[in-house]
Amino acid sequence: MKHKEPMNIKAVLIVYNFAMVGLSIYMFHEFFVTSWLANYSFLCQPVDYSPSPLGMRMASVCWWFFFSKVIELSDTVFFILRKKNSQLTFLHVYHHGTMIFNWWAGVKFVAGGQSFFIGLLNTFVHIVMYSYYGLAALGPHMQKYLWWKRYLTSLQLVQFVLMTIHTGYNLFTECDFPDSMNAVVFAYCVSLIILFSNFYFQSYITRKSKKF
Repeated sequence: MKHKEPMNIKAVLIVYNFAMVGLSIYMFHEFFVTSWLANYSFLCQPVDYSPSPLGMRMASVCWWFFFSKVIELSDTVFFILRKKNSQLTFLHVYHHGTMIFNWWAGVKFVAGGQSFFIGLLNTFVHIVMYSYYGLAALGPHMQKYLWWKRYLTSLQLVQFVLMTIHTGYNLFTECDFPDSMNAVVFAYCVSLIILFSNFYFQSYITRKSKKF
C-alpha cells in the first residue's frame, strides 16, 4: 500500500466488526453455559478428555476461540489497506501474532479445563471491543458516543490481571492441569500487562498532560 491511496472499506468494517460481536457472544455463551452445566471450578479445573457431550462441547468452543484468533488477523489487514500505520504497533503485532500459537497449543493439549476462564473473560472483552469498533466504523458522527475508549483499555488490563492471578494461583497449588501451560500463560499475561499499561500511559496520561 506504500504507493497507493487508502482504501474505503467502511461497509466491510461494519459487517466484520458486528459479525465478530456475534461470534464473541456465541463463544461467551458456550464457555459460560458449558462450564456451568459441568460444574467447573474457578480455582482448579482439570481437562475433561472424555467424549462426553459436555467435554466435547467445551472442546468445540475452545476450537472456535482458537479459530477466532485466525479471523482477527483481518484487523491487521484492514489497518494496512486503510494505511492506518500508526495502529500497527509492536503491541498489536505481538498480541495478534502470538495468540494463534498459544491457543493452537491450548486446543491441541488442554481443550477445556481451567483454560475456559481465559476464553470466558476474553470473549466478554471482545464483545465490548468489537462493539466499539463497529460503532466507530459507522462514521465520525458516532464519535460523541465513543467517549468510553479509555475504559475499554482499562477493561482489557483488568482482564489480564485476573488471568495472571488465576494462573498464578494454580502454579502454587496441587491441580491436575499442566504446570508448563500455566507457566506459559502466566508469563504471557505479565508481558501483556506491561505492554497494555504502557499503551494506557502513552495514550491517556502522557497525551493528556501534553494538552496542558
